[in-house]
Amino acid sequence: MTTFHSTRSTTDSLTSKQAIRKGIADDGGLFVTDSLGENHVDIAGLAGKSYQRIAYDVLSVLLPDYSEEELKACIAEAYGDQWSDERITPVKPLGDDYVMELFNGPTSAFKDVALQILPRFMARTTPADGDKDEKIMIVTATSGDTGKAALAGFADAAGTGITVFYPEGKVSQVQELQMTTQTGSNVNVCAVKGNFDDAQSAVKRIFGDKDLADRLAKDSHVVLSSANSINVGRLVPQVVYYFSAYAQLLEQQVINVGDEVEFVVPTGNFGDILAGYYAKLLGLPVKHLIVASDKNNVLFDFLTSGTYNRQRPFFQTISPSMDILISSNLERMLYYMSDKDTRLISMLMNDLNQWGAYEVPEPMMKKIRSIFGTGWADENQVRDMIADCWNKNHYVIDPHTACGYYVMQQMPRDPLTPRVLLATASPYKFPRVVNESLGLDASGTDFECMDVLAKATGTTAPAALRGLETADVRFDHVVDIDGMEGFVEQAAKAL
Repeated sequence: MTTFHSTRSTTDSLTSKQAIRKGIADDGGLFVTDSLGENHVDIAGLAGKSYQRIAYDVLSVLLPDYSEEELKACIAEAYGDQWSDERITPVKPLGDDYVMELFNGPTSAFKDVALQILPRFMARTTPADGDKDEKIMIVTATSGDTGKAALAGFADAAGTGITVFYPEGKVSQVQELQMTTQTGSNVNVCAVKGNFDDAQSAVKRIFGDKDLADRLAKDSHVVLSSANSINVGRLVPQVVYYFSAYAQLLEQQVINVGDEVEFVVPTGNFGDILAGYYAKLLGLPVKHLIVASDKNNVLFDFLTSGTYNRQRPFFQTISPSMDILISSNLERMLYYMSDKDTRLISMLMNDLNQWGAYEVPEPMMKKIRSIFGTGWADENQVRDMIADCWNKNHYVIDPHTACGYYVMQQMPRDPLTPRVLLATASPYKFPRVVNESLGLDASGTDFECMDVLAKATGTTAPAALRGLETADVRFDHVVDIDGMEGFVEQAAKAL
């Protein structure tokens, strides 16, 4: 039986449904399973399978307590007409390399892959203590993309409410409007005075507040859960697209079954790339996973030095979704790389909490470096790469994908190993930066920038993004960090 427990202790023994409903462990750790990697996904049968079929093959291994019927229903609802490409995450040639588009979902960012299915997973869980009136309040901090994708997934979902916090002034105009215009009777959106790390740390504290939990259960029949990638139900759907990429490369006769592939992944919170590591543990022939960071290069420094140190300046960059100094999902990777040593993980996370840094033993770092490569791009390099990719390939990339594109250009190329760059968001979410990078007019509003970009490149802005110009703003709340808990409590009462 596959059970889940915290990265920091083995006291819990939860099913995947319980772990998804709960979101984060009581001790602040993230849910992991020790059976990961015991069962493999058959890669020989991947070619020719639809995304939905591959999703079933992968998710049935990772979430075994969901029935075949439940999983197939979740998959059908999550990966249907709301996607603009029937392949869901299509792989396309990009010069001598490949790009996998993860932005064809309803909110134009890779988070849709997981956040279209997480509410469906959630709906098929049951209250831990049998309170049939119990409702789930999703509380999420966002650096830009998770918020909208979570709102779109959970809006008007029965038995749930959602509250999203974003750092005031630190997301793009399009990202902010995507959230503040969200429809639905069960949604709440609030700006926070601070950066993403401040907001995410406060959300984790809210989850750990026993008194608040008791009050919410007693007064409102509400339990809190997360839609950030700290929730295992947010992470596992992302494993699917690595298998889908492999299937598409097989179909395009780029590789034969068993050939290795490298993936270059722009990442801040380490969730997107961790899914690639999970895919490797499930038997996917992944040679290397390359972490691409922006100027907030805490992961680069960690992977090169072995010391994780968040005591450093925070930069607000043109790739805001990666402006993160506390990469939550790194904890899960460290757990598996330490041979499942909960005591060590607990100690490291305590050091991070107390001193703002931790050091990983060198033998363990050697193991980590054998799989994970790293690189980072500064602001000028990101702009140069947006232009370079367009000039060389006639393909428009957003600033986050451009970090990955830069790192990929810097890496030595093995002609026998295909490289896949993960394109994490539509360039139309960041039209001003993209226009500036391409030498186009960027003087108007973000919507005028979209029109200029579309005309110059022959591409089309996703209708949901272009339509934001005339959408009504519903939310204009702003709170201090210490006002977040009160905001959650008010939202829970209104559920």
